[in-house]
Amino acid sequence: MSSKSAQLGRIHQRVLDNLTTAVVVLDRQLTVHYMNPACEMLFAISARRALGQPIQQLVHGPAHLIDHLANGIGNGHPFTEREVPLLLSGGHHATVDCTATPLMEPHAAQELLVELVGIDHHLRISREENLLAQNEATRAVVRGLAHEIKNPLGGLRGAAQLLERELPGDDLKEYTRIIIDEADRLQNLLNRMLGPNTLPHKRELNIHTVIERVHSLVTAEAPPGISLVRDYDPSIPSLNADADQLIQALLNLVRNAVQALGERGCITLRTRTQRQTTVGHERHKLAVTIEVVDNGPGIPPQILENIFYPMVTGHANGTGLGLSIAQSLVSRHGGLIECTSEPGNTVFRILLPLERHHDKH
Repeated sequence: MSSKSAQLGRIHQRVLDNLTTAVVVLDRQLTVHYMNPACEMLFAISARRALGQPIQQLVHGPAHLIDHLANGIGNGHPFTEREVPLLLSGGHHATVDCTATPLMEPHAAQELLVELVGIDHHLRISREENLLAQNEATRAVVRGLAHEIKNPLGGLRGAAQLLERELPGDDLKEYTRIIIDEADRLQNLLNRMLGPNTLPHKRELNIHTVIERVHSLVTAEAPPGISLVRDYDPSIPSLNADADQLIQALLNLVRNAVQALGERGCITLRTRTQRQTTVGHERHKLAVTIEVVDNGPGIPPQILENIFYPMVTGHANGTGLGLSIAQSLVSRHGGLIECTSEPGNTVFRILLPLERHHDKH
């Protein structure tokens, strides 16, 4: 090999080694012939251990993906598939865009070049932006609606009070009392939809003190068949927040989980730190995640996308306000609540920035 060819080979190797796109080369039996460092990170396995192994043993994806790979190398047709869900070693999930290109070189074994571009980060940012926009739009609509309803509602209640004074008998006053009570009930409902109207009173606190308070409250009121499991990261630094508002937000999530479980099940309260994370358009060096995980039946897909809108609920007796209020309270702390759900694993995840200069007063 000439020095020029050797130099070109080293350049190619450096390029492959520094790509952020995961690259893996498969033979006709779909066994691994090569993978670059980005692919090692994605699959959580070293190239030395992966070489010679079937791709099916390293990563699990949709059944048709393996068929497409086999057809691609057999027929020589490239293909691209978007948003492919993969199950990786250790039970980790990833969503990727997959592009497969047959390598058809004369006098060489036929191989398939597979490029995997992780899109989880972009999907998450898009989902967060949608949730934040959803929360802002919801609050604007509710504020406008409350203003339009409060005035005639106040007039209705006042007229009923005046009428009650003029009525001669208690039997007739019973009807005006119903009008007044129902007007008060609607007023309370509007106030709950608007959520707390006070700014957060922030102070330094340990997030686990908040969670322990919620744990105590729910333990006292939950059915005996429901267990609450703690999974805390004790190294989480203190947070500048309003303890009462965070307790209310978390309590709404946990009570929602209890209602979903019914008489029996398990709820896990988990805390972790997350570095270099984005909430909406803001990048944060450090954030805390608080997860409420239940093993109930899951949230129906037709409800999941709108779960944080007011009056959206999957429970017959629910008001659909708890999650909307929780999202609003967390949003006041510069954070966000996300939700993922499938049967046996529903996760509500509160994400709160830990840097004090990001607090919103």
